[in-house]
Amino acid sequence: MSKTFLIGSCEPFSGKSALVLGIARKLIASNHLVRFGKPLATSLELNVSEAGDIKDMIDDDVRFVGETLKLSVHDLIPSIQFLAASTASKRIQSNILDAGIGFDEFKSSLDSSNNVVNILEAAGSLHEGLLYGLSLSQLAKGLNAKVLLAHFWQDSRSVEALLDAKNQLGDHLSGVVLNAVNPDQIREIKENVVPSLKSLGLEIFGVMPRSPLLRSVTVEELVRRLNARVICCSERLELMVETLSIGAMSVNSAMEFFRRRRNMAVVTGADRTDIQLAALEASTQCLILTGAGEPLPQLINRSEELEVPLLKVDRDTLSTVEVIEQAFGHVRLHETVKATYAFRLVQEHCDLDRIFKTLGISS
Repeated sequence: MSKTFLIGSCEPFSGKSALVLGIARKLIASNHLVRFGKPLATSLELNVSEAGDIKDMIDDDVRFVGETLKLSVHDLIPSIQFLAASTASKRIQSNILDAGIGFDEFKSSLDSSNNVVNILEAAGSLHEGLLYGLSLSQLAKGLNAKVLLAHFWQDSRSVEALLDAKNQLGDHLSGVVLNAVNPDQIREIKENVVPSLKSLGLEIFGVMPRSPLLRSVTVEELVRRLNARVICCSERLELMVETLSIGAMSVNSAMEFFRRRRNMAVVTGADRTDIQLAALEASTQCLILTGAGEPLPQLINRSEELEVPLLKVDRDTLSTVEVIEQAFGHVRLHETVKATYAFRLVQEHCDLDRIFKTLGISS
């Protein structure tokens, strides 16, 4: 029989897409047919028919997962609603808070063939989607589906959100995968925290370490968020930035500091040529210049030689840093290198066989 289950989270960017990729690949390797969708789309390109009608709403995350796993178009499940300010406003004005007939159509679109597993990714948090009748608990109850939570773990206070999820989901909650755990704390979490969580009724299926790569951001994404001007190496914007450094010190101190960092974005004043040149000799993925002035020709030449993108922004260093810090860990998993790492992370740190057994899926 077909199985449908939900992957949700208590807060956005908790690792749902990584979990989807890892679980789906394992299912495919076990000769299951996998279909994937997001009932509530959060980012999408609309497919419009010749008559101008919306044909399908395939979320960008769904499209990326489909391309990565080589799923057919039939295996990408269209969304019911699109989460945006405009659609939210219409819902409020019309006083409609349920999913309506669209949910019945969505439910009937789920493949009921033998050996088919429908994986659905829920909204970013427990409350997101309530305005559309598509929150995690509403979906779980409406589809009578089990839920697997990806949960961002900081410390023991993080359990409060899990207890809230348990209260809302009840028997629909199958278990939890703790994500973004400090690697030095994984052993302690497994030995001390996991048994305690189980006594609270929370089944833990995995403890995944924090990954700088999965929380990284492309130079292209920084260009977009900063509205930056690319001075050189525009063909290298796919480079991944894992850390941020600020060049506001003496050049000797800067060189020593830069050597301890990897895959940096370095933010510094446009007048600090000494810092800029020092940064280019380290593990720098892009150099971001703030303030008045333009880079010297020798800096541009050196950047081109080393193939390090050079960006210029019309804002001060502090606000530039704030934008970049906000980007880390808050971008979608849309790069092949991240997907490859996500496969390995889920395989190594999650008990997939136990997850499938709990969900009633043969592995």
